[in-house]
Formats: sequence, structure tokens, C-alpha cells
Amino acid sequence: MELSLSIVVPVYNRPEEIGELLDSLRHQTVKTFEVVIVEDGSNEKAEAVVEAFRPQLNILYLAKPNTGPGDSRNYGMARARGNYFIILDSDCLLPPQYIEVVTENLKTKYTDFFGGPDTMHPDFSNIQKAINHSMTSFFTTGGIRNSESHRKFQPRSFNMGISKEAFEASGGFGNIHPGEDPDLTLRLWKMGFSSQLIPDAFVYHKRRISWSKFYKQVYKFGVARPILDSWHPEYKTVSYWFPSLFLIAEMASIFFLLAGFGFPAFLFLCYFGLVCLDAFVKQQTIRTALLSILAVQIQFLGYGWGFLKSFFKVRLLAQKPQVAFPDFFFKH
Repeated sequence: MELSLSIVVPVYNRPEEIGELLDSLRHQTVKTFEVVIVEDGSNEKAEAVVEAFRPQLNILYLAKPNTGPGDSRNYGMARARGNYFIILDSDCLLPPQYIEVVTENLKTKYTDFFGGPDTMHPDFSNIQKAINHSMTSFFTTGGIRNSESHRKFQPRSFNMGISKEAFEASGGFGNIHPGEDPDLTLRLWKMGFSSQLIPDAFVYHKRRISWSKFYKQVYKFGVARPILDSWHPEYKTVSYWFPSLFLIAEMASIFFLLAGFGFPAFLFLCYFGLVCLDAFVKQQTIRTALLSILAVQIQFLGYGWGFLKSFFKVRLLAQKPQVAFPDFFFKH
């Protein structure tokens, strides 16, 4: 089958980000692809930014009411002209070889869907670099994500590909957010579709640029996981408990420290020292290394608390997810 790629990007009040993403697409070494921008009911429209790139890119711009990123991706894929879709977030930048790497990998080893990793760009702010380190490091939840490559990697919607056949058979993303990407992956696996991790198909992912937004994001990730486990129990694993267990153990270490037993607190001090050292080795700046300690603490606090809260409501009290967390479900 000859590949025909359509890149689908939902956008919500982020015209500047779309401009940067389109500029990175303009510099791809392989240029035979369509770009589908889906304006998801934004107040700050990206249409003028998109129009500026029409002479250089094959762009389809679609505007619709706000129904969330999952439904917007489905909306774009249903109207795209390609037979294989690449899903990106608006806060991503692509290295010039991205499309070439994806195309060559799918020609060599075709799968119905794929995922790629993310990394940090040298121009990112110190906070962005620290947050990216906390999300990708071997010593944090990034270690859990990286270990998936040795089992079955669950593609994330900031860097994900899916064939038209798999999209039409599955119906695409569900209405939960966040969590719509692992939910789609697990449903596709159950249907027999094949997947792969393409390690060299990485993107520069900006993520959140403030601590409060980062906390809110990882808290939502934590809430989503027990919901997904209730829908797909055959894929749940104890590793998803690690941030919550870390949080509980850290609180216990503070209690022991106040009681005069400091060894548990010393172990956590060693752990955060290791995180700091790892960040310094990779970034060569002490400021980013120190900020990485705060980023990891926020990550475990947000995800761990969100997971525990969701587990209590959804698994122990048996509440319907749509009732327990109505803000996580878009109404189409």
C-alpha cells in the first residue's frame, strides 16, 4: 500500500503555537503530506496564521464548536484525504527528518498505528526543560513509559500515527480527556491491530510553561488511569501505582523525621539528588537541574493524588466515571 499522510492537529486558543508547528513542517525533508488544522471552538482563532503558510504547505483548515481534542482529531481524520494519519499536539515542534523517519519505518515495518517519543528543544525555557525532564527521565514516570517499549508501547496523542482503516474500525478517540489516547490504543489492541514504537520519530514537546498548569495536567493524568483500568482491566499494571506509593512513602518519611528517625527522609534526599544529577548531566545547567527536583515533586504529587482520588471513587465506591469526574468527559 502506498502511504498518503495527513497530519491532524487540534488547536484551542493557541495560534502562536500553530505557527511554530507549521514552520517546522515547512522545513521537512519529505514534503508530500497534507496538514489538517482543526479549530476546536477557539476564541483566539488561528486562521490568519494558517493562511500565511498556504503557499508552502498543503493545508486544510476546519472550524467547529468546542467538543474537546479527541473529537476534534476524529473530525479532522474523517475529512482528511490521506490513508494514514499523524496526530500531533499544537505545542509540538518537529525535527526536519520527522516525516522521512516515519515514512521509512512504515515502509520497512508497517503497523496499523505507532507512537514516537518526545524530547526538549535547546530553546525551551528552564521550566520547560525541567518539566520535560520529569516526564521523560528514567528515574521518574518516564522510566515507566520507556519500559513500555519492551512490552507494548502505548502511543500518546501528541505524537501518534494511525491508519485510516484502524480509525474507521475503532471510531477513533473517545470523549474522555485526558486518557483518550491510551483508551484508543487498548481498544485497537483488542481489535487485533498492530502497533510499534518508532524511537527516532521524536518531537520537541513544550508541555506546560507554569507550575500550576503542570500540576493540573499531571493530576488529570492520575485521575484518568483508574478509569482506564476499569474499562480495560486486562491491561492494568502495578506500575501505575508507583507515583501514589511514592507520595505516601514521602509523607511517611516526614512523619518519621519529626519522630526522630531520619533514614527514610535520607533515602528521599538521595533520590532527589539523583534526579538533580541526571538533569545536570543532560542539560549542563545547575538551574534546570534544581528546577527538575521541583518538577518531579509536582509530578508525583499531582499524579499520585489524582490516582488515589479516582481509585477511591471509581474502584472502591463503584461510581460511574462520568458521575465522579464529569469535567473529564466532553458532550458532543
